[in-house]
Amino acid sequence: MASIPFDDRDGFIWMNGSLRPWRDANIHILSHALHYASCVFEGERVYSGEIFKLREHTDRLIASAKILGFDIPYTADEIDAACKETVAAQGFKDAYVRPVAWRGSEMMGVSAQATKINLAVAVWEWPSYFDPEERLKGIRLDMAQYRRPAPETAPCKSKAAGLYMICTISKHAAEGKGYADAMMLDYRGYVAEATGANVFFEKDGKLHTPTPDCFLDGITRRTVIDLAKARGVEVIERHIKPEEMAEFNQCFITGTAAEVTPVSEIGEYRFTPGEITKQLMDDYTALVNRAGTSAAAE
Repeated sequence: MASIPFDDRDGFIWMNGSLRPWRDANIHILSHALHYASCVFEGERVYSGEIFKLREHTDRLIASAKILGFDIPYTADEIDAACKETVAAQGFKDAYVRPVAWRGSEMMGVSAQATKINLAVAVWEWPSYFDPEERLKGIRLDMAQYRRPAPETAPCKSKAAGLYMICTISKHAAEGKGYADAMMLDYRGYVAEATGANVFFEKDGKLHTPTPDCFLDGITRRTVIDLAKARGVEVIERHIKPEEMAEFNQCFITGTAAEVTPVSEIGEYRFTPGEITKQLMDDYTALVNRAGTSAAAE
């Protein structure tokens, strides 16, 4: 996935109203977003040529921008259409979609009220986020150094680029020690999420998941909660202390990229992927493939 540089690929990127050749979709070095993180984005998956839960992602993109103080100059319908147009132009049946909106280069400084708001959509093929063989037996997570900030100190309900700085640092540190990812605590010391995915634990046939009050309530997270409830599995959203992880049997993470991925280890704590985890993996796979196939047949 990382072998081909992302600035040197064939195909097209939708940018500010039209498709451009991939290599020509550039921005100026003095774009406000590069210096001050005035940027929001989404991560979406294409299954059988259709984007899963596209409108939910688009609505969150628009809401994320408003939280950062700017309005994307396109309607939700127009953004949906841009995503679909880019998927069609790229010709991939199974892929990843990245809509991104940012402040441009018209002003340089903390205050940049007159900057142009730009929107782009890129689509590329995306294999399993984690090594497939490692994923089936459960990935290993380290404990992150940094914590998710309090809502009073950061726009935690926005999928804002700046909030991922500590995720990159934490994931790099974990990978440097042989782990696949890192688990982050929140500002109070409760279990929060992995660097790019929500987390679930199983005990006595029930699922426990952190309350998303200072991090994103993921679209995949909500989807998996619905799938679990449809199976009659109780889902308990609450604050979880790190030491409670010793009491759980199973663990898995969820996200657009990660989908449903079993976890075998978080720091000193160990888990064994079991029936509930496998069932939800299968149910999620069936759902996204069914959604793509049904939409393609219409």
